[in-house]
Amino acid sequence: MKTVHGATYDILRQHGLTTIFGNPGSNELPFLKGFPEDFRYILGLHEGAVVGMADGYALASGQPTFVNLHAAAGTGNGMGALTNAWYSHSPLVITAGQQVRSMIGVEAMLANVDAAQLPKPLVKWSHEPATAQDVPRALSQAIHTANLPPRGPVYVSIPYDDWACEAPSGVEHLARRQVSSAGLPSPAQLQHLCERLAAARNPVLVLGPDVDGSAANGLAVQLAEKLRMPAWVAPSASRCPFPTRHACFRGVLPAAIAGISHNLAGHDLILVVGAPVFRYHQFAPGNYLPAGCELLHLTCDPGEAARAPMGDALVGDIALTLEAVLDGVPQSVRQMPTALPAAEPVADDGGLLRPETVFDLLNALAPKDAIYVKESTSTVGAFWRRVEMREPGSYFFPAAGGLGFGLPAAVGVQLASPGRQVIGVIGDGSANYGITALWTAAQYNIPVVFIILKNGTYGALRWFADVLDVNDAPGLDVPGLDFCAIARGYGVQAVHAATGSAFAQALREALESDRPVLIEVPTQTIEP
Repeated sequence: MKTVHGATYDILRQHGLTTIFGNPGSNELPFLKGFPEDFRYILGLHEGAVVGMADGYALASGQPTFVNLHAAAGTGNGMGALTNAWYSHSPLVITAGQQVRSMIGVEAMLANVDAAQLPKPLVKWSHEPATAQDVPRALSQAIHTANLPPRGPVYVSIPYDDWACEAPSGVEHLARRQVSSAGLPSPAQLQHLCERLAAARNPVLVLGPDVDGSAANGLAVQLAEKLRMPAWVAPSASRCPFPTRHACFRGVLPAAIAGISHNLAGHDLILVVGAPVFRYHQFAPGNYLPAGCELLHLTCDPGEAARAPMGDALVGDIALTLEAVLDGVPQSVRQMPTALPAAEPVADDGGLLRPETVFDLLNALAPKDAIYVKESTSTVGAFWRRVEMREPGSYFFPAAGGLGFGLPAAVGVQLASPGRQVIGVIGDGSANYGITALWTAAQYNIPVVFIILKNGTYGALRWFADVLDVNDAPGLDVPGLDFCAIARGYGVQAVHAATGSAFAQALREALESDRPVLIEVPTQTIEP
């Protein structure tokens, strides 16, 4: 007899979801019974770290990733990390154990009351099957829904007595199903787009995370070169869609209405690809567009297209659309943009290191194809100016700004990218939100290099306190943290590096190691 349990593992296996990130409770044990030898289980010590690790794994691999959480409380613990996954279009297939069906109505301990409502609105689809026999089909639907554009997390609550039930007839068809999308705009739409680009006097390109997510970085470079356009990264950048030393590269736009219009002034056409229009943060009102400027928006997300306050949008596959546009626009005779000057070294005064010095050393010593997982929010600007990123999939940052992404995501990215070195650049404030991921890195020997920038305060919050004139707010400092002791307690080798030479030596040794290493670096506080 084929059980729901056996049929489910057949479906997961067929779709390549053989790595499971989880933190099990009693409701999940029947699912984990007889765990197949060709699967691997990655244990996290907190559900927030579990979802963060899975998020990093999904973003780096580009494939749906399976998560197994515990009922309502476990799901709640993971909701902060789920916020980042939602905004990064991360295809997470999240399951949670539910009480046995006969005990849900009386709200027995560990019952997930109204389970499908709990993770909304941070999932594309949320469901609890009405019968045990519908569990395999529901999980198949979840996998396909997560993977269809725009990708995103889904959630399925499963009563734990369902796993031993007999699977329905015909369940074998589910494992063989393939669902694909065809996202190329029509010839007429493409012609109109190309004509507007060709007619522009001074166009500018703004690129977002879905360019990197669709591995269309090279196409973006070709388009910028063909139309001689400067290329900006969209504000609140969670990925790097364009090589940062290319002549066309101009940096990351500020996350403010007035700031974006100021930086794009003088252009008559803005082409935004693979980003919302726009992810604002700081409230700095102004004109959405510079005077005399129009905006074209290419996105894989209908929601992003519909909610934008300006411009004309076209929804389609990012890579296919860029490829078609490249073929349809003429070579521009405009002068090629001039590369930005390299950032000048900063002078250290012999006290705490400046983050810029750390980034200069990192840029000089790290492999050129290194992957950076960044969660030091007060040093974002300095990092983008000083660290070269040239390969696709080289940068990941919390897409919703939710802290706790950095440490776990670095572990997940390294698991998905064993051929590249992952370096986590994490602030001391944000590190504590996902600190238990260090245990997972140690237990599974995942060789991430964790760099903790320790300034003793919530640096970005300090900057906002000045902006908002709230300089007397309590709770902005985090003194007394010893990350070396914490790391060693979790089983991770740790080094304290207080000078540039000590950091350089520690980084060289960490890059040569085949184990996870944490480097704690006391630094000054700078503005984002």
